[in-house]
Amino acid sequence: MNTVIDVFLITGFLGSGKTTFLNHFIDAFPPERKLTILMNEFGEIGIDGILVEGDDLDILEINRGSIFCACVKTDFIKGLVRILEDIQPDILVIEATGTADPGDMKRDLRLPIFRNRFHFRDQICIIDAASFPAVYETFASVEKQMTAATCFVVNKIDLAKTLEIERIREIIHRHHPDPTVFETVFGRIPVGRFTTCRNEADAKTSFAKTIRREADVEAAIAALLKDPFRVTLPPDALSSTVWTLKEATTEAFHALVRQLPSRLLRAKGFVRLNGEIRLFNWVMGRPEIIAADTREIPDHILGRLVFIGSADVLRELSTLGRHHPLVLEPA
Repeated sequence: MNTVIDVFLITGFLGSGKTTFLNHFIDAFPPERKLTILMNEFGEIGIDGILVEGDDLDILEINRGSIFCACVKTDFIKGLVRILEDIQPDILVIEATGTADPGDMKRDLRLPIFRNRFHFRDQICIIDAASFPAVYETFASVEKQMTAATCFVVNKIDLAKTLEIERIREIIHRHHPDPTVFETVFGRIPVGRFTTCRNEADAKTSFAKTIRREADVEAAIAALLKDPFRVTLPPDALSSTVWTLKEATTEAFHALVRQLPSRLLRAKGFVRLNGEIRLFNWVMGRPEIIAADTREIPDHILGRLVFIGSADVLRELSTLGRHHPLVLEPA
């Protein structure tokens, strides 16, 4: 017998701290309940899945585009079918790509093939307090994420000025008259409200197991992709590319970072510097290089950096990569 699966959606623009918040959520999750994570990354390779901390945790990753767009909608629906039939968690947490327009989430979960087995609980929007004013005025996906959200985590408040935080509060209330708002650092908030059962009666509602035929799933996806009101293009014209880097000295890598285009939105990846593995993060012109846990980093990930930005910024990046001695393989 299967029960209804509670679904939470985590949104937030690139680099806002979604994965950090997710790790805090996982750490506070009751051990007697079953949690599954579906991670969606905009880039070609998945970095965030490696950064998620949790033993015996089911994680599904969907890369190369937003799950709310036609480009990977098929993978998203098939992933939900697998979660429903094979994994059957108590709670499903979906971490959307930073450029997502999540408006179709509730309708996707109500597709007939799911037989009302997914219950959408909440959308949690993570906001980078330091970069929010700039991204809100520039990228349509930020406003769309705020419009669809019911709970807001204003993150990295230690990097923002008081007037900037006040401005964020004003914008949130413009979208919602009575929002739930947390102001914090490192994504730390009380998560008990998200991990408890809705109520005992709902939690025990059960359904006879139904094996969905592949043909039924494909037919549902085909119908979905034909509906112009349910599958959209990304709201912002952004692209991604990947570099493969040589092992380098810390000084040489810092010199490369200083040459990156200042308008680059996001970059991340694991690099080997002076014989040690480091995690490189770039958010809206703010670079960070930190120690990394090397136990779970596969060889095909190590030394590869994912960049996200506009087409003109990526062209500038491509020119730099083709002529830089540390870059083995610019896309």
